[in-house]
Amino acid sequence: MTTPEDLERQFTLLTAAARYDELRMRDALAPPTQDPADRDEGTRPLTKDEALELLALGEVIMRKASYGRQLTVRSARAAGASWTQVGAALATSKQSAWETHMRWLEEQGIAAAQTR
Repeated sequence: MTTPEDLERQFTLLTAAARYDELRMRDALAPPTQDPADRDEGTRPLTKDEALELLALGEVIMRKASYGRQLTVRSARAAGASWTQVGAALATSKQSAWETHMRWLEEQGIAAAQTR
């Protein structure tokens, strides 16, 4: 079975997004027919394994983007951005931006302590 953990080691954010887009487009373009004679390679429906891979890739993309977002918040703050500016860049309030970032930092601290 394909899991996000397996795919996370296998793909970068860019390659995961490319594979996700490939599967998503094929799924969207596939005709609703179930007759194998009506299917060609480019528009055949996803197999069960491919549909599960698509779901797992969505999770991988979300995780990698979230991690990158938090690192960028840290960079913006280190460069002098206020929490108001960070919140505006994230289309949220400064309070929400701060709380989300602090929660992530706490989770990372817990994860780091558990691996020691």
